[in-house]
Amino acid sequence: MNDLSKARAKWLEAGEESEGQRIDNFLLRTLKGVPKSHVYRVLRSGEVRVNSGRVKPDYRLKVGDRVRIPPVRISAKPPAARPAQFPIVHEDETLLVIDKPAGVAVHGGSGVSFGVIESLRAARPQAKVLELAHRLDRDTSGLLMIAKRRSALVELHRMLRDGEVDKVYLAVVKGVPQQQEFRQSLHKHVTAGGERRVSVQEDGKPAFTRIKIIRSTERLSLVEVTLLTGRTHQIRVHLAHAGHPVLGDDKYGDFELNRALAKQGVKRLFLHAGRLSLAHPVTRERLRLESPLPAEIRSFIKDKIR
Repeated sequence: MNDLSKARAKWLEAGEESEGQRIDNFLLRTLKGVPKSHVYRVLRSGEVRVNSGRVKPDYRLKVGDRVRIPPVRISAKPPAARPAQFPIVHEDETLLVIDKPAGVAVHGGSGVSFGVIESLRAARPQAKVLELAHRLDRDTSGLLMIAKRRSALVELHRMLRDGEVDKVYLAVVKGVPQQQEFRQSLHKHVTAGGERRVSVQEDGKPAFTRIKIIRSTERLSLVEVTLLTGRTHQIRVHLAHAGHPVLGDDKYGDFELNRALAKQGVKRLFLHAGRLSLAHPVTRERLRLESPLPAEIRSFIKDKIR
């Protein structure tokens, strides 16, 4: 008889910090080191119970809920995240907005042991709640919102769904776009190699991107991009589909152009989340937040797009 067969289930009570959190996300954070596939397996099998009843993965916890955690084997001890600090653009009791550098994942997964959120939690062990309100691609820099209270997270998610958060990006793209609006539907899939990709497809999810040219030459343009929806890789796919890929895009870009630029020292995706405008999720105060273009993008624009 192995150690697992002798182990007993344990019961946890959901506190205020877990109010509104999906049960699957609660389990993934509680059962560190347990494969995601196994977490969903014990959920589907009914081994996880809330107040003695079966629940679906999208069940949202309430304060006082008693959650049964079945005995599970941890496949390997997950690597500990290194504490890290990031430039803070705004912080109060319920909301943190940082300026994320390019090349840093927002969370662990897909070959990355840990990202921004795990590093922030390691740096702030006293914080009961630190949750990503939205995502930025690993190679995209700029403004990233993190909720410090569950109620703020739930409200930010609602605001993002309802289009109440204005998100403006800056990008350097190939050529000079002739259209200012893109409405192609997007379909998300996983390649045979396990990579997450997105393509334009009629039966995909609706997506709406608006751009404005700030400066251009015959070969390159600096554009301001406003997201009206928030689909995965939306900006990159819409612009690439129109023939104007973002420079440095290793998934949807012009690979020949990227190689030529790499020889000139361009080694990043030229996409930056530069502005956020929203009502504060708790106080309703209007927030207008900005992040300046990183130095390497500013230098490139000055040299190449005069």
